[in-house]
Amino acid sequence: MIINADLHIHSYFSRAPGDKITVELPSSASNKINIEAISLEAPRKGIDIVGTGDCLHSGWMREIKTCNVVDDGTFELNGTRFILSTEIVTKNHVHHLLYFPSFSAVEEFKRIIKHFSKNLEIDGRPNVNMGGEELASIAREVDALIGPAHAFTPWTGVYAHYGSLGECYGDLADYVSFVELGLSADSDYADKIQELHRLTFLTNSDSHSPHPVRFAREFNRFEVRDVTFDEIKKAILRIGGNKPVLNVGLPPQEGKYNESACVSCHIHYTLEEALQRNWKCSCGKRIKKGLKDKITEQATFAKPQHPDHRPPYVHLIPLSEIITKAVGQRNPFTETTSKRWGELVSEFGSEINILLDVDVSDIAKVTVPAVTEAIQAFREGKAVINPGGGGKYGTIEFPFEGDMLTVSLAHEEE
Repeated sequence: MIINADLHIHSYFSRAPGDKITVELPSSASNKINIEAISLEAPRKGIDIVGTGDCLHSGWMREIKTCNVVDDGTFELNGTRFILSTEIVTKNHVHHLLYFPSFSAVEEFKRIIKHFSKNLEIDGRPNVNMGGEELASIAREVDALIGPAHAFTPWTGVYAHYGSLGECYGDLADYVSFVELGLSADSDYADKIQELHRLTFLTNSDSHSPHPVRFAREFNRFEVRDVTFDEIKKAILRIGGNKPVLNVGLPPQEGKYNESACVSCHIHYTLEEALQRNWKCSCGKRIKKGLKDKITEQATFAKPQHPDHRPPYVHLIPLSEIITKAVGQRNPFTETTSKRWGELVSEFGSEINILLDVDVSDIAKVTVPAVTEAIQAFREGKAVINPGGGGKYGTIEFPFEGDMLTVSLAHEEE
């Protein structure tokens, strides 16, 4: 069977930079992202199984335990399945994702790390005073899967601080089974690095909100025999016939640090030009090195070399974003956008179905031409992306009635 999975989200217990460290909810938290809200939103997006996120936090674990038990590592509410997951921050502020096989594995993991963390019961995404190798060793001890979260982000990704997985995870690098690409990268970027060829790529939303513009903005499509932790684990490890069959995510060129560019006037430079100028713009300000150039410096290959097991990667943006621009709204949270989004989802079952699977001619019967043509442009690879850089987001242009519809997006890495 084919299922869709978003395996990295957060609860209202996860904090953002700048939040005060108190026992109360962080100021950035929204109690709208509770277990019930996620369980109801998932089928409307087209998601079959979700990583709970934040499962080390006792408050969030109490919510998780309101779900029905399918097996030791799988839980269900309102028809949506969940597996136990968390994000952890180690030394150098590197973020890691873990997936646990049971409640008992979570509790044993907490018992071991509690002496290394000052905010284990304060922040859903806790910090631990240890390195990647130590964390991976504990993950292996409790039979949890582990891999770097949003590996290419300029601040918290593993490649922002280390030159290789071995530098981060040491002798446990071979235990790492996946890498999360994050909003900043796709398979073409990551498969320029040879050490990543053996790994499964995950594309997840990293969402702090159940809103359809955030939740499942990136997702994975797996071939499995059942919607359970064990089957997802086999798919990530690519054993028993289980495997990922599609990665779906935002175009990385949208990111505000995709290409090397001036932080003031936003003029873009090639890597060679920036090096020749000693990273100083003609206006006198600093040139910020872009993610694309960082990957070029770390790359094994000039062009991506995809291993045989690598599934296709499809670039999409959330349907809410497409509708927002098509109907002339300022942001995707308006009543008009929500109404049109709801009408399409009611007609075709889910957002993912609309973006990937429904015949475009059928979509055209129930929505405005700009929405239809934008979806078709993405499917056919005809959307034009003007890369971001120097702190300014990129834009996407869709062909529309002989003209171009330009969309400027702001998708921060969570």
